[in-house]
Amino acid sequence: MKTSNPVLSRLGQAAERERAAGYGPYGPPAGQPGYGQPYPSASGYPAAPPAVRPMTIDDVVVKTVMLLGITGVSAVAAWNLIPTSLMGAAWIGAAVVGLVLGFIISFSRMANPALVVAYAVVEGAFVGLVSKFFQEIAGYQGIVLQAVVATFGVFFLMAFLYRARVIRATPKFVRGMIAIMAGLFAVMLINFVLSLFDVNTGLRDNGPLGIVFSLVCIVVASLSFILSFNEIEEGVRMGLPQRYSWTAAFGILVSLIWLYIEILRLLSFLQGDD
Repeated sequence: MKTSNPVLSRLGQAAERERAAGYGPYGPPAGQPGYGQPYPSASGYPAAPPAVRPMTIDDVVVKTVMLLGITGVSAVAAWNLIPTSLMGAAWIGAAVVGLVLGFIISFSRMANPALVVAYAVVEGAFVGLVSKFFQEIAGYQGIVLQAVVATFGVFFLMAFLYRARVIRATPKFVRGMIAIMAGLFAVMLINFVLSLFDVNTGLRDNGPLGIVFSLVCIVVASLSFILSFNEIEEGVRMGLPQRYSWTAAFGILVSLIWLYIEILRLLSFLQGDD
């Protein structure tokens, strides 16, 4: 099953390669050595076992926590070390570098832990600067803590709903999410291009249209976790190599950052009405 998240779709592609190599949900076919089993050598003695271990849910959880910790430390460092006079340049620089790294990781054929960690550092700086702008410069006191609590609250709620099978990643659900997310991306891109020519569409302003658009983005970002959980579950079931736990954790991190930024923006709108 495909996902609209280009990062986690690599899990599905890897599963296809595993199946093409003869690996099924329960390991290799009969008569072939599996993970951790010795391979026969020409001398008749077993050779060293392959240095490949299948991915587990625990692997994904550990990698996700690690990346979140790195992102948090980077955010705190950027908040406290980058002066206000350089915030604009640093903010744009982190956004561009993070976007480039995100595309490289998303479309690379192999999981690269170094690039994933670098992405967490860069995006942490971006998140820290954005958070500092809203709370200290724009003056929305307490907004960062509120956004963090709301983000993780939504994440755990979606995890519970997926675990309880209240929301399922059915083919119809996936196709709908793909269409909606593609549409949102197109709208955001067009809005950004128009803003370069001083054309204000109102999508990111503190008005009815801006609030509705932020709510739509939050709902879609929340539902995207369902696709991610499904891809991870399928990857574990298919016995993907452990290295793909970095890919899965990276995908979760991308969605969490997107959700956090959208919640932060919506809270600023709501506080601005007070």
